[in-house]
Amino acid sequence: MRILITGANRGIGAALDSALGARGHTVIGTARGHPEYQELDVTSPASVAALAERLEGQPLDALICNAGVYLDKGHNLADGFPAKMWADEFAVNVTGVFLTVQALLPHLQQAEAPRIMIISSNMGSDARAPGGSYIYRASKAAALNLGRNLAVDLKHLGIAVGIYHPGWVQTDMGGSAAAITPDASANGLADRLEALGLGNTGCFEAYDGEPLAF
Repeated sequence: MRILITGANRGIGAALDSALGARGHTVIGTARGHPEYQELDVTSPASVAALAERLEGQPLDALICNAGVYLDKGHNLADGFPAKMWADEFAVNVTGVFLTVQALLPHLQQAEAPRIMIISSNMGSDARAPGGSYIYRASKAAALNLGRNLAVDLKHLGIAVGIYHPGWVQTDMGGSAAAITPDASANGLADRLEALGLGNTGCFEAYDGEPLAF
């Protein structure tokens, strides 16, 4: 497969780049302001459009919307979660996903069995609401909802969409106390990508294949 990954310069994105490359897939890694990757700022319509233009005529078998931020980590209800943080976090975690999918649809439609993987989180599940992390939880819930609706609208085009929880991963975002390594998460997610098709489009699963409640 020819696969494009957003946010491929660190964490889960970098591990996915390595894992999928090791499986023989062709990986196009993107990042913001990083010389080793295709330039892409998912919050910028102009940047997303420029990437699509650079890839003109090139089919994509898969798009992995991985770029994400957790700006409100550690904030408290009394004086945290400022308005600009809501806007900035949603710009990456939700709007950025939509803009990237929208711009790269023509490339996906050129492939035989195209698929889209959206990295959300079980923190976006309505069934799991222990409080706190309001912006991150809300943005990941929105990404889940976005993916579910895209799955409906894109099915007639032959494009499968899956939404995934990568696990609690030992990255800058997850912290050193997290449960699994980036490699373990990435290999599980690579399995999920390879298993994604129209038969399970709209799924919400963990990296290890466990079905998750919406």
